[in-house]
Amino acid sequence: FVDTPGIHKPKYKLGERMVEEAVGSLPDADVILFVVDASRPPSNEDRMIAETLQKEAKAPIILVLNKADKLPIDKVKPHTEAYWALVPNHADWMMTNALKGHNCDKLLEQILKYLPEAPPYFPPDQITDQPERLFAAELIREKVLLNTRQEVPHGVGVAIERWEERPNGVLYIAATIYVERENHKGILIGEKGKMLKKIGQQARQELELWLGRKIYLELWIKVRENWRNNPAFFQQLES
Repeated sequence: FVDTPGIHKPKYKLGERMVEEAVGSLPDADVILFVVDASRPPSNEDRMIAETLQKEAKAPIILVLNKADKLPIDKVKPHTEAYWALVPNHADWMMTNALKGHNCDKLLEQILKYLPEAPPYFPPDQITDQPERLFAAELIREKVLLNTRQEVPHGVGVAIERWEERPNGVLYIAATIYVERENHKGILIGEKGKMLKKIGQQARQELELWLGRKIYLELWIKVRENWRNNPAFFQQLES
């Protein structure tokens, strides 16, 4: 599974880069899942994504109508038909509720129908093909967003500054969390540093489970205004 960035109308250079990556991944796909929020009618963004798929996608498209169970009975047919019309050439479709796991098993069966038989690309116990440092940075960023919810927007970047094996067998990781505003820094630190400590503990515990070893995680926060419009800087975060 490749979870691409969302195709959207970007406001920043970083967004442009993410959309390019998402569109660039389409030719390599064996199956494409177009996941929509069926609890509402198609948005302009849904239409834009559908147009992109019509132009760029060569693989079968499965239309996934998520949150369809939230619809009143009289809205199910019009909403479904409106999304069908966006991708009239879709190979299959499924109503789901991802949060509850509803129909996810049936969706997997649909996906398997369109996948070619081939040797596995990766060992069964390998959960990602991303470098460990990049995965760690994304995990820390996830904990920031989960804990701050709407208080800190998605203008958060994480750079792994140090990744060192200590003589005692502990892996030392130092990471800098970049935000775009001074008040966001205060939110992340929290009262007496409680928020930063919570983020660090959650990230460290998950990293230890993933890497199967003891970790010492040190986090710093820096303000870097408008970093999402600085290609050289966000490329540095990816390295």
